[in-house]
Amino acid sequence: MGWAEGFIAVDWGTTNRRAYMVDGSGACSAEFEDGKGILSVGPSGFPAAVAEIRARLGDRPLLMAGMVGSNRGWVEAPYVPCPAGIDELAARLVDAGDGAWIVPGVSLLDGARADIMRGEEVQVLGAVASGDIAPDGLVCHPGTHNKWIELKGGRIAAFRTVMTGEMFSLLNDHSILSDLIGADVAPGAAFSAGVQRGLSGAVLTAELFTVRAGVLLGRDRKEDAAPFASGLLIGADLSAGLEGSSGDVVVMGRPELTELYAAALADAGRGAVEVDGERAFLSGIAAIVERIA
Repeated sequence: MGWAEGFIAVDWGTTNRRAYMVDGSGACSAEFEDGKGILSVGPSGFPAAVAEIRARLGDRPLLMAGMVGSNRGWVEAPYVPCPAGIDELAARLVDAGDGAWIVPGVSLLDGARADIMRGEEVQVLGAVASGDIAPDGLVCHPGTHNKWIELKGGRIAAFRTVMTGEMFSLLNDHSILSDLIGADVAPGAAFSAGVQRGLSGAVLTAELFTVRAGVLLGRDRKEDAAPFASGLLIGADLSAGLEGSSGDVVVMGRPELTELYAAALADAGRGAVEVDGERAFLSGIAAIVERIA
């Protein structure tokens, strides 16, 4: 059975996977998400995990992106160097066997700086291919490892990774702040105050400790600790990602994250255009399939 008759697209990350059945008309007819990321599957578990996907969505060709192609995934798909577009990704797919293919990630070597991404490239280039975003501009892709991506001519020209999401998770789970920042975070006064502090260039490791001290000494409310700490981290993130740029920023990903970054960008005096990452992922996969079908 060929690609034109339908296929399965999988966004397979470190801790989660999302799979979509795309029918012959290009519409998503079924999907599911679970916690079977690459770390829970393990090196020998991928054939069974792929069989499970097909059992749920049908016996179709698979096109997978994300950490499934890393050196900790199923079959390693070597990185495509910047500048990279949909054509480069489609030309470097890796055959994992049994009708399953893996999209490569994108890499950057720029003087002393090295960077890599897996998964975000499909979303960003998919949004360009669908016309949802312009071929030139700055894209912020928040997540465990936030990406700031510079687009030129519809290709990824450069990018920078900031470990904001992972840092917040580590602070929440394993730090002296863990009893303070477990609450859900939403935009508001405490979040904005944290953003402004992060944007100021203050020393992040010092400012994080003030979150605890301010509550213990009665200056700050406990319920403000989580949004302030989140804003502090995101503000520092923005100070790195916005450097040398101007104009509106495309913020792409899950709505609960794009909302926070859009609010932080407003605090920084910048406009934001929010784009749903799931829609962009499917557009990117469709653009790749067009080139290989």
